[in-house]
Amino acid sequence: MTNEAIQEGFSSDHFAQFSSQNSKFKYTYNKIREVKSHRVGELFSAYRDILWDDGRHKYNVSSFIGEIDEILLGERFSAFDQSTLDNLIGTLRQRGNSNATINRKMAALSKLLRKAYKMGDIHSLPEFRRQKERAGRIRFLERDEEARLFAAIRSRSEDAYRLSVFLVDSGCRLGEALGLIWNDIQEHRVSFWITKSGRSRTIPMTERVKEVIKLPPTEGRRPKGPFTTFSQAQYRAIWNEAKAEVGLAADDQVVPHILRHTCASRLVQGGIDIRRVQMWLGHQTLSMTMRYAHLATNDLDGCVVVLETPRGEQSASDPEGSVFSSPVTAPSPLKASRKPADGTKIPAKAPRKSSKI
Repeated sequence: MTNEAIQEGFSSDHFAQFSSQNSKFKYTYNKIREVKSHRVGELFSAYRDILWDDGRHKYNVSSFIGEIDEILLGERFSAFDQSTLDNLIGTLRQRGNSNATINRKMAALSKLLRKAYKMGDIHSLPEFRRQKERAGRIRFLERDEEARLFAAIRSRSEDAYRLSVFLVDSGCRLGEALGLIWNDIQEHRVSFWITKSGRSRTIPMTERVKEVIKLPPTEGRRPKGPFTTFSQAQYRAIWNEAKAEVGLAADDQVVPHILRHTCASRLVQGGIDIRRVQMWLGHQTLSMTMRYAHLATNDLDGCVVVLETPRGEQSASDPEGSVFSSPVTAPSPLKASRKPADGTKIPAKAPRKSSKI
């Protein structure tokens, strides 16, 4: 086939076939698509309902993208380059954003840009690098704080009190509790199907939880679930009023999610191993649960005894029975068992005869 034939008779969306002896080759001429420029806000409007489910997380992402679009001054782009991303991160840091907050905002932007790239809206992506986060202090409620806060909540709404007890004893997220229906509660267990990680889990209920999920007899139609008559906004409003009443208004970490931290902290402090705590909370990775590992100090209590006991007394008291004795210097259990109880000596073994002839 000549070059003139290709130029005259074939368009870019047709197949051209060439024969060479017994082999056939097919060549496809793809159409060239023009890449238009877009704003970040326009891309979010196009793909938000595809990428994010309705709920508080989607609301937060909307806020993140709106801030990013404002920092970029509504600039239109067909390629999001590395310098634009670096300048964006620098501006967020100047505004006082922590690395953890920057990571959450960049995760939303990365998800949006990757979708736009796959759909052909932009033709290049920058490299998103996770910022190093510091392990922050985890705030949880002491027993007396819980009692005072829950009493203030109960004085405003019995339903809000029931929900608070359920949250602190189950460790579930607020959205998971509000989404429960009666079929999710079977005898002594409750199942969470609508979760952040997308993985369902089932946990046993405490006696307090069994009591608070029982609705008082009312006239009219029964609600779909134990807490479906509440919205997140309604509960947070009651929470904030009660928080101010008990003198915790200035503590910005005392939010409804602190009940989840409180549940996890109590499990770890009570000696429950990290893997079981992960299963209880429904964490996708063990690293998320390891934030509470520093509270599991029971196994370290014996170290204090060793440090406070002088060296001479340690060896004289019970060198063999200590749980901290070195596996190298500790006597072998096998050798110790060969000594008779009456103190008689065991005769030495006769040497083996050589099998060599």
